Amino acid sequence: MQIHLVAVGTRMPAWVAAGFHEYAKRLPASCRLVLREVPAIKRGKGANLARIAREEGLRLLAAVPNGARIVALERAGRTMDTVGVAAELANHMQNGQDLALLVGGPEGLAPEALSRAQAVWSLSALTLAHPVVRVVLAEQLYRAWSIINERPYHR
Repeated sequence: MQIHLVAVGTRMPAWVAAGFHEYAKRLPASCRLVLREVPAIKRGKGANLARIAREEGLRLLAAVPNGARIVALERAGRTMDTVGVAAELANHMQNGQDLALLVGGPEGLAPEALSRAQAVWSLSALTLAHPVVRVVLAEQLYRAWSIINERPYHR
C-alpha cells in the first residue's frame, strides 16, 4: 500500500521538506508515503481566486493514482484523534488500497476535489498553513503506524 500526499505547492521552505521527509522515511515500504506536488497557480492583484482554486483542484485530481481512495483534508472535515487515524490506516493497510490525501492551496480545496473524495478529514479546527499540513500529516501517519504495530513512538 502507498499513501500519496497530493499537495499544491512545489517550493516549500527547507524545514517543511525536512520535516515531511523525516517521517516519510520512518514508514516501511509496505506503507510508503509519497509526495506528489502540484504547482501552485500564480496569484496576482485582482486574481480570480475561485478559478485558481478550481484549476488547482483539477490538477490535484489528475495527480491521484488510478484506484486510490481519495481523502480530502479540509478544516470542516471529520475530526479524528490519533487512535481514529490509526484505525483508518489499519483498514487501508488491510485491504491494500492506495490512499491519496489531497491538500489544497491557500484558498483550500475546490468543490470538484471535495466532491470526488470518498472521505473528508480535518487535522484541526484551526486553519493550518498548507505547508504545515504536510509535516503534521506525515508525523500523524507515522504515529498511527506506530500504534498499529505497537511501536513505542506513540507513547
